[in-house]
Amino acid sequence: MTPPLSNRWRTVDIVVASVLAVAFGVIFWAWGLLWNGPADAIPLPGRALIYGAWLVPGVLGALVIRKPGAAFYTETLAAIVSVALGTSWGWTLVIQGPIEALAAELAFAIFAYRSYRAPVALLAAALSGFAAALYDKVVWYSEYAWGSFGIPYILLTVVSSVVVAGFGALALIRALAQTGVLDRFPAGRERAAI
Repeated sequence: MTPPLSNRWRTVDIVVASVLAVAFGVIFWAWGLLWNGPADAIPLPGRALIYGAWLVPGVLGALVIRKPGAAFYTETLAAIVSVALGTSWGWTLVIQGPIEALAAELAFAIFAYRSYRAPVALLAAALSGFAAALYDKVVWYSEYAWGSFGIPYILLTVVSSVVVAGFGALALIRALAQTGVLDRFPAGRERAAI
């Protein structure tokens, strides 16, 4: 367990978290085109297997910044950027993004923001996926039964979240750390330890 040097956000923390969020906001917008386009051929709940991409910035932001609120900030701002670009879900993402973000943030809070290892990142991804799928079930898919649709949809979303947002964020951190771009962050200074 590695305690953060300080819980106080530096200017570089805000800038890097914002850049990550904006980049993922654009990715969210494009991912929405995939979800409502070619992936629409995959029936629900199976389409949930590609859901995890929407949850990467919360986990990634926390792994890079390593301060309270990082998961919340990056995931929420990414959702807002995607809304500004225009999505089929409109302003509902202004509510859903922070819900997913709080779920990811909870995992790091449980460990008092002292552990940013793989198990915590995977827990953050799983909790974020669970919150996202539960929101979807209640808001978008309320007419579908829990047993035949809701539970499988939630489980598939959680699996996708762990694989894509959890393992994906860990892989991105490793790749970015190797370039030296994260040297001003603990994730960059402990390259092999993540």
